Amino acid sequence: MKPHSICLAVLLALGVPALAHAQDASSAAADAAITLDGAIKGDWRTPANVARDGYRHPAETLSFFGLKPGQTVVEITPGGGWYSEILAPYLRGSGQYVAAIVDPAAVAQGGGRDYQQRSKDGLEKKFAASPALYDTTKVVAYSPSAPVFGPPASADLVLTFRNVHNWRSAGQAEGMFKGFFDVLKPGGVLGVVEHRAKRDVPADDNSGYVGEAQVIALAEAAGFRLDGKSEINANPRDTKDHPNGVWTLPPSNNHDPKDAEKYKAIGESDRMTLRFVKP
Repeated sequence: MKPHSICLAVLLALGVPALAHAQDASSAAADAAITLDGAIKGDWRTPANVARDGYRHPAETLSFFGLKPGQTVVEITPGGGWYSEILAPYLRGSGQYVAAIVDPAAVAQGGGRDYQQRSKDGLEKKFAASPALYDTTKVVAYSPSAPVFGPPASADLVLTFRNVHNWRSAGQAEGMFKGFFDVLKPGGVLGVVEHRAKRDVPADDNSGYVGEAQVIALAEAAGFRLDGKSEINANPRDTKDHPNGVWTLPPSNNHDPKDAEKYKAIGESDRMTLRFVKP
């Protein structure tokens, strides 16, 4: 009997569970070798999400933030999981993807608790439906009033995409940035993408845009050092004077139907892309 036939006979004698274990091991080995480009081109990604790559530039953005295999990466409020579809498979074989979501129980009734519960349920349903992608993903629920995203100095990279305006309007921005600082290892990186205003805006501004200097000040006040800026996600066509703020533009498209072509031509918002380091 040939060696490979002996191996097959042994597996069959042990039964289906052993064979399944061998298949799982093979799958894990394949996952460990996945590249960032492979994750971005993965056929599991939602078509509507893929359609936005031209505006969100995932390869360039994550490379600028220094994403590498083996890292522990915390994404703050992943929403519907746009970046989860890339980060979780990429880190599954080597590293750890952590989705940090708002704990609905920490939100006052009538103050957005139902929305946070729907968001939590939707993301967890997405993860549960595709264990081959998300079975090693960790979900951390945090309180916006005293956010903790994991053990101190446990993360290599913290990422937040278009969230700072919400935290500023809710009076939570300072606490959030402190939480980022606490969870990162010394030398760890905070990556921020945010809608960019023309200049500083009041905390209660409802346009969705934030001044770049304001975001930098928040990070520096928490102890971070600005390590780099990129124009990867810039959009000079965005005039930032839309009737419904950033939500006038794609993908929200909160505008009069007759203006559809106008806003389609502009595209998504102009965004700052900032990299900070914890000394």
